Amino acid sequence: MDKQPHMFHHALRIRQEACIGCSRCMRVCPTEALRVTGGKATLHPGLCVDCGECFNVCPSRAVVVEDDDITQIFNYKHRILLIPAIFFAQFQEKLTLEEINSVLYEIGFTELCTVEQGVDLLVDEINKYIDTFEGSKPVISSFCPAVIRLIQVRFPVFADQILRLLPPLEVTAQYYRGDYARHGVPLDDVGIFYVTPCAAKIAAIKAPVGGYVSPINGVINMTQLYNKVFLAYKQKRNDSEHCSLVHSSLSKTGIQWATTGGEASHIRGRSLAIDSMPNVIDFLERLENEEITGVDYLELRACDMSCCGGILVQSNRFLVKERLDQLAKDLPDKHPLDESFRETCSGCIPMDKIEPRAMVKYHSDINIALERMEESRRLRRLLPNIDCGACGAPSCEALADDIVCGRASLDNCLLIHAHEADPATIEQIWGKKRFNK
Repeated sequence: MDKQPHMFHHALRIRQEACIGCSRCMRVCPTEALRVTGGKATLHPGLCVDCGECFNVCPSRAVVVEDDDITQIFNYKHRILLIPAIFFAQFQEKLTLEEINSVLYEIGFTELCTVEQGVDLLVDEINKYIDTFEGSKPVISSFCPAVIRLIQVRFPVFADQILRLLPPLEVTAQYYRGDYARHGVPLDDVGIFYVTPCAAKIAAIKAPVGGYVSPINGVINMTQLYNKVFLAYKQKRNDSEHCSLVHSSLSKTGIQWATTGGEASHIRGRSLAIDSMPNVIDFLERLENEEITGVDYLELRACDMSCCGGILVQSNRFLVKERLDQLAKDLPDKHPLDESFRETCSGCIPMDKIEPRAMVKYHSDINIALERMEESRRLRRLLPNIDCGACGAPSCEALADDIVCGRASLDNCLLIHAHEADPATIEQIWGKKRFNK
């Protein structure tokens, strides 16, 4: 089996001891990155996009998110927490901002900052980018890292159309790291941590695309932090002292940016917003087949209701969206630090071209990859094309790819060898205990 170089970093991991080999994860994976071998789900690291679909359907909680240990914050004198507005919107109205801040201070953070402060700058930059874009349209948002990886792996034809501007999270992180540097604080003393609603953002920070190195030092699981804050509130341990909230106010645009339509509604021309991975894939397939034309910009988000439906968000996504909309009514049109962001970050937000990775599943050498791709096409004619999954692969096409890459053999197709009913092959795929009954 080939070992492919330059694999994606992955925030999702399968606990083999908890996996029951039900194959549900294999069937929902949008890039066919999962297989069942020996009665356990296994991951093809070159194909996984960390979208979290497997996490959502796993009945035994075998799929887990690997984040950073929160105790790492104490490696730094200045501990900044970048918080998405979605984090605050999960709590009931009776839990005030001051109470939430107090708990976060007790945990150990010295300053808090809302993530979406970089949005106001990006709105104008994105519109300028679209107006001067010389390639094929639509331009595709760079906000959702799971969608970016999906395009790299499954829709490489659109890689050149991905917006080459950093998402708000990275713009805001740059601004505050630069702000500490401008005030003479040694950057080794500054730790910037982000509370994430999904696994894909962890992977993107650990291994960013587009020739960019993130200034963020660690990523914290939103579920864990939410539970810590909520438990402290229930135990009423919070006091009147709280950490300083660094420019916490947002604009109407910023607070809604991570919700479906929050980005597309501020883009000039024909702009569409599509959320949830099945809808995104369906739309990109139609776009690839030229069934859809005349679109200038696409806001594509992997989660249902965008970040409100992230796998690490604890509150109901519809209620989170409602609270964000209510909060937006009382916010200004522009963030107070808008001009400062423009002066500081305008020249720092472009990123390099994002390279496609569709051929990685065959081989890193393009010539070998093309040979295997053609061999896989020939193999598909031998397979029954009913995508039953009994071979341990999600489809006949995926099995053909596995065979040419040395990860499986034609014997794995139980329908082709139904007359032989080889027990050893069945046991190899589904495990010894599967058919004891």
